[in-house]
Amino acid sequence: MADHTGSARADVELRLPAEGAYATVVRTTAAGLAARLDFTIDDIEDLRIAIGEATALAIPAADPGTDLVAGFFIGQGSMTVALETEARDDPDLDTESFAWQVLDTMAQDASAGSEDGHFRVRFTVTSSVAAGMTGAEL
Repeated sequence: MADHTGSARADVELRLPAEGAYATVVRTTAAGLAARLDFTIDDIEDLRIAIGEATALAIPAADPGTDLVAGFFIGQGSMTVALETEARDDPDLDTESFAWQVLDTMAQDASAGSEDGHFRVRFTVTSSVAAGMTGAEL
């Protein structure tokens, strides 16, 4: 799957406190963007689940009082989501966790981990309509 994060700047970026109460804002933003990309209702629900699991990984890793930055990179019939927060302790990704297992199943190219005092989660979702089309139809 194409990774749309090649540009230095996300098409849409959202910065909010790294607290669980704000995870719904990230899900709602992603759903709104996906609707503009003509994702089906099922695709949007899958995206919302993937966002929920990605925030379940990122928020507990965040240092207290820091922000969660959500970047949305828009592609043709797909979206790459990148979540990042400050995490000075460089927490390890538990690939056996329920959140990771669900995210890895729901999305393509899912990755997560710590580097340089930040914890990052990135994944791509594709519209089932776009996935069924050939390159000429897109």
